[in-house]
Amino acid sequence: MKLSEIKHILSTAQGVSFKLENGDMVPEHFHVTEIGTMTKDFIDCGGTVRHEKVANFQLWDANDYEHRLKAAKLLNIIALSEKILAMEDLEIEVEYQAETIGKYDLNYDGQDFVLIAKKTACLATDQCGVPAEKQKTAMINLASGSSCTPGSGCC
Repeated sequence: MKLSEIKHILSTAQGVSFKLENGDMVPEHFHVTEIGTMTKDFIDCGGTVRHEKVANFQLWDANDYEHRLKAAKLLNIIALSEKILAMEDLEIEVEYQAETIGKYDLNYDGQDFVLIAKKTACLATDQCGVPAEKQKTAMINLASGSSCTPGSGCC
């Protein structure tokens, strides 16, 4: 989800709630402790120089049980971040504390913002020797009692 998309959703939202893909809710008294940009410059295993830039939101589950973030307040935080940091319309990455700080992509299911677990992957599979996934073939049911003869297609 891009920054422009979350702003559009928040402009008509009654509340702000986040949940994980498995349906577990981020406690409703969470704080958005940071909004900013994260830039990553790196070289992949194939030697290609890459650049990534995302809008970063950090969610914190505080012990302030009376706190409830309203959509208008989050829009104000985003607007201030855009103004002060000259933020572009970037993809959003969310940091949220579980066992360790997790990084998530963001989606919206019509009611809640959904934290989508990020996955690692080789970016240069064609250059570093990662084998292509093998094609799975169907096994023929030989329990029917019929025998397998050359040319029958069963083996």
